[in-house]
Amino acid sequence: MHKILVVDDDPGILDAMEIALTLKGYEVEVTPHGEEAFSMIESFAPDLVFLDVYLSGMDGRDICKQLKANKKTKDLPIIMFSANKSMRDVFKECNANDFIGKPFNMDELYDKIKHQTSHILY
Repeated sequence: MHKILVVDDDPGILDAMEIALTLKGYEVEVTPHGEEAFSMIESFAPDLVFLDVYLSGMDGRDICKQLKANKKTKDLPIIMFSANKSMRDVFKECNANDFIGKPFNMDELYDKIKHQTSHILY
């Protein structure tokens, strides 16, 4: 079972993602606090992180850059997401693996997960 961490300061998005991903068989942890992402990655060891671009407190782009600069987490797939679809290219600047705009189509979301985790064997 793939493990997914979702970091977003919108409780509605967190609830929707947790329900939808759990129903698809993923093990899911969520947090509205960007600064918790690092400790949650350490303790939960996700296979994939969904990371909102704009977070209150710590910016998602900064979190992504730090994760990609760390030798322990540099290969962790990160999918950035934002309601601001003009941010589509932001994932390139912080070395994220992909981007999805909100609101998102669930089939597109599942396809992106499958693409980013297809190399992980259980």
